[in-house]
Amino acid sequence: MALHNEKRFKSWFVSAGIVAVVTIWLLSGQFGGGEETQPSTADTVAAAAPRHAVRVRTQTAEEVMRTIVVNGKTSPARIVNLSAETDGRVVFVAAQRGASLNAGDLIVRLDERDRSARLAQAKATVRQREVEFAARERLKSESYVSEAQLQEALALLETARAELTRAELDLEYMAIRAPFAGALQARSVEVGDFVKRGDPIATYVDNRTLIVGADLSEFDAGFVDVGDSAEAQLATGETVRGRIRYVAPVADEATRTFAVELEVDNAHGKLRAGGTAELRIPAEAVMAHRVSPSLLTLDDAGNVGVKIVNDRGEVEFIVADIALSSHDGVWLTGLPTMATIITVGQGYVTSGTTVNAVPESDAETAVAIKGSEDAR
Repeated sequence: MALHNEKRFKSWFVSAGIVAVVTIWLLSGQFGGGEETQPSTADTVAAAAPRHAVRVRTQTAEEVMRTIVVNGKTSPARIVNLSAETDGRVVFVAAQRGASLNAGDLIVRLDERDRSARLAQAKATVRQREVEFAARERLKSESYVSEAQLQEALALLETARAELTRAELDLEYMAIRAPFAGALQARSVEVGDFVKRGDPIATYVDNRTLIVGADLSEFDAGFVDVGDSAEAQLATGETVRGRIRYVAPVADEATRTFAVELEVDNAHGKLRAGGTAELRIPAEAVMAHRVSPSLLTLDDAGNVGVKIVNDRGEVEFIVADIALSSHDGVWLTGLPTMATIITVGQGYVTSGTTVNAVPESDAETAVAIKGSEDAR
């Protein structure tokens, strides 16, 4: 019996010891030092996640001339509507529509009717009045005529001269001529038509000087002055140069833009007016970076810019302004003077992401080494 009790007490002691050990182990895990706690699952995943590798190029901004680029259209320097200055019937048409003419070239001629006869009569009357005035002037010196009679003869002479001038002009108005070098845009009459003074004859344009008109924003208008040199690319692909001849002093009420006109020499009339054109006006010297157009991207707001890597190794989107476009890239302003621009992989990273920036020179070296190893 005593042996049985001894075994039972012994099993209790063993059980109590096991419970005590387990309790001490649990308490040591709950209240132990924080430095020995295991990291959470999220921290483990974050630490194990690899950084995106992007290729970058570090470059310094250069000074370039910012260019204002606006769309416009070409037009003749002048457009005039020629009208008849006397009555008559059209007897001859000298120029067809689209003809290129010089100043003074004949366009349309009217019939003479009695104009030549009236001119001859006016000349004869002037000669008669001149003789009469000369005679009275001699008699006045001899006191045979009064001063009033002499002035009457002078008035008759001046009236005759005015009639002669009117007859000469009426004969000259028979011929409708080109007022300046240009082209005949349209003609309103044909042979046999009778026209009165003021009736339209033709539309004539000055296409020897071409005007490229466009509208500038309120910001850009302050950088453009009359006399500045500029260029325009026509819809045909041609690039022409000229000077600014007009900048509107007041903005358009509807668009809040300022009209500007570029004057281009077209002495041979080869350039045709009425087409679209891209006007390019040098504005100001700015610091800009030259990049490939393929590096340009848009943010959520639709702004154009590029992605760079800042000093903290994070991706940053920079809104940039295109200062100049050329055949070898675009020049962007708004970037830091020294910028690390992402050239490969910018489409896979977002602003704020920490990336592994690989310089272009290192990437090219790695490719070269890889190529030499493959060649072996």
